[in-house]
Amino acid sequence: QVQLVESGGGLVQAGGSLRLSCAASGRTSTSIDMAWFRQAPGKEREFVAAIRWNDRSTLDADSVRGRFTITRDNAGNTVYLQMSSQQPEDTAVYYCAGATGSGDYYTPYFYEYWGQGTQVTASS
Repeated sequence: QVQLVESGGGLVQAGGSLRLSCAASGRTSTSIDMAWFRQAPGKEREFVAAIRWNDRSTLDADSVRGRFTITRDNAGNTVYLQMSSQQPEDTAVYYCAGATGSGDYYTPYFYEYWGQGTQVTASS
């Protein structure tokens, strides 16, 4: 089993920046691809960005490209989401997710492990 714990959420003004962290524990010797999703009230969970274990290649959603960056530390057990130029539409609960298999990184159903979520609010 793998446990994921997010941190770093909070309130930010429009145009501001925030960095989220996700720490993995448990069976972290397993290669785990990691991602961030977000869910606003009344909306479906939405893909934000992903980073692969093996080559650290990344994917991101059109809505955040050029503003958000996903990275992971050398050990691979902590993943970060650097968010810049935030807008009110970025307001959501942000979830960290992990997957050990292969599949569609853009869908939440691909991921086996989830954190509890952290609230990000971008005010206008």
